Amino acid sequence: MYFFLKIISRLPLSLLQLFATWVATFLYHSNSSMKRITTVNIQLVYPDLDSTSQQDLIKRSLKSQCLTYLESIKCWGMSTEYSLSLFKAIEGEQHFLQALANQRGIIVVIPHLGCWELLNAWLNLYTAPVIMYKPSKNKGLNRYMLEARQRFKATLVPTDENGVRAIFKHLKQGGVTVILPDHLPKPSGGIYSDFFGQNVLSSTLVSKLAYKTQCNVIGLSCLRNQELSNFTVHCIPLSNEILSKNLQFSVDYLNQDLEKMIALAPEQYLWSYKRFRNIAGQSNIYNT
Repeated sequence: MYFFLKIISRLPLSLLQLFATWVATFLYHSNSSMKRITTVNIQLVYPDLDSTSQQDLIKRSLKSQCLTYLESIKCWGMSTEYSLSLFKAIEGEQHFLQALANQRGIIVVIPHLGCWELLNAWLNLYTAPVIMYKPSKNKGLNRYMLEARQRFKATLVPTDENGVRAIFKHLKQGGVTVILPDHLPKPSGGIYSDFFGQNVLSSTLVSKLAYKTQCNVIGLSCLRNQELSNFTVHCIPLSNEILSKNLQFSVDYLNQDLEKMIALAPEQYLWSYKRFRNIAGQSNIYNT
């Protein structure tokens, strides 16, 4: 697997994107689990769209997700300079630079939107973040991803209490961490909060760290431009309410901010993830 991924990364980006488009077309016209989950999520989140608009969004979402997977393999195997060359524009960069300057620490919130793996290269220009890393069960894939991440200045910590303590200490020292908060947490690590109109179990990690450290909370996304050959980084300050002592209040505002970030390009979100598996008072919607 490791050497196979190495070979793929050497192929031209345009060729990989063409292949991703073919795969997405096949997935759309087949009874794939990726299409089924994407369909369930989009129908749940955008019920006001008519059937034609929903199907169009499903089709574009599958294409974007396939593009993201192959683009990630490409950037993992290439140099930092190559990844940086793919950025057409950086919107809101001043917000990140101002947060760095005040030395209160920064939680960079990145949803599973666009090609988020490219953001490692951009963050590497300014800082050495502490980031949680969960090894892949596939040894070849894990070796490949680990090599890619270790090229940057990031410090990788485990996804457990030791990792959380390392992040807390780093933030208190004015450092930077990166968290992707839009996953489905374990019940011990989440509370129910509205997300796209659903009272779904949501992660509390960002909110707890933000309150304890009173650091900056910045939203970051890397969206694919229409011509596919380049990307735009979007950087925005998130709500001050996320720093609140009231955990429910904080998580609610964080989810609202995530919705706004996704609204910039909803077709580029990872809708094939079972994000709504745990909705309060409902059975698993993916089993029906």
